Amino acid sequence: MPAKPIIRAFFDEPTNTVSYLVVDPATKQAAVIDPVLDYDHNSGAVDTRSVETMLRTASEQGFTIVWTLETHAHADHLSGSPYIKAKTGARIGIGEHIKDVQQIFRPVFAANDLKTDGSDFDHLFADGERFSIGELDGEILYTPGHTPADVTYKIEDAAFVGDTLFMPDFGTARADFPGGDAHRLYRSIRRLLALPPATRLFMCHDYKAPGRDNYAWETTVREEREKNIHVKDGVGEEAFVAARMARDATLAAPRLLLPSIQVNIRAGHFPPAAANGVHYLMIPVKFKNPEMAA
Repeated sequence: MPAKPIIRAFFDEPTNTVSYLVVDPATKQAAVIDPVLDYDHNSGAVDTRSVETMLRTASEQGFTIVWTLETHAHADHLSGSPYIKAKTGARIGIGEHIKDVQQIFRPVFAANDLKTDGSDFDHLFADGERFSIGELDGEILYTPGHTPADVTYKIEDAAFVGDTLFMPDFGTARADFPGGDAHRLYRSIRRLLALPPATRLFMCHDYKAPGRDNYAWETTVREEREKNIHVKDGVGEEAFVAARMARDATLAAPRLLLPSIQVNIRAGHFPPAAANGVHYLMIPVKFKNPEMAA
């Protein structure tokens, strides 16, 4: 019988993000998936309480963290992966198409220090690549659409889908970020829903769908195929794309979009400090009236 991973979820309510500790019960080796760095946008202050909670849990249970894995370059929270790496020696992994995202955003933020070869990360995963967490078998599924770089980490009977899918009563991720594509998102979702029906799916976010009182982040392929309000069985690609694009046109930009992207495309590192020792994040300004820019 294949091993079943131990999975511990950590929910960050300010960003509605779920991070995971995934553990091999035989060797106690572990991976962290999508860790959150606490960032106060109003003050610019950064804290590590969320990742400290994950590290403390791992230490108390005797787990050894060997990977810190990002499903994509998040636009709604800053990554805590560098802190976990500094404390544990874990390697930071992400899908190889992070290079595409770096190339998109380097000119947006005048990020002349940024390399666009993905080398800020320790490992770039290719579609179909296999990896291990102790004796657990992991596989990479390339699932673009939300961004060009999204991957799903399938670890034994569990799949960590990032922002590609949400709980069945909430639907699917937006596809209107630069490089996003609703057609690719649909095809990625159908790839996930072709997994065995009992496969457990773990979300990266939850926002409490209307009528639901509690946060939730675990479902199955079967439940998504039967009940997902955007993409259940019977919903074709063109209908999905039309509905997805219409919904995306009504959505505001995530509050932490600008700081998150700048940090996360650097594998969770901030831009280099200025001469005064302070790290600065860029805010691109767009003038609706060109005369204001004169």
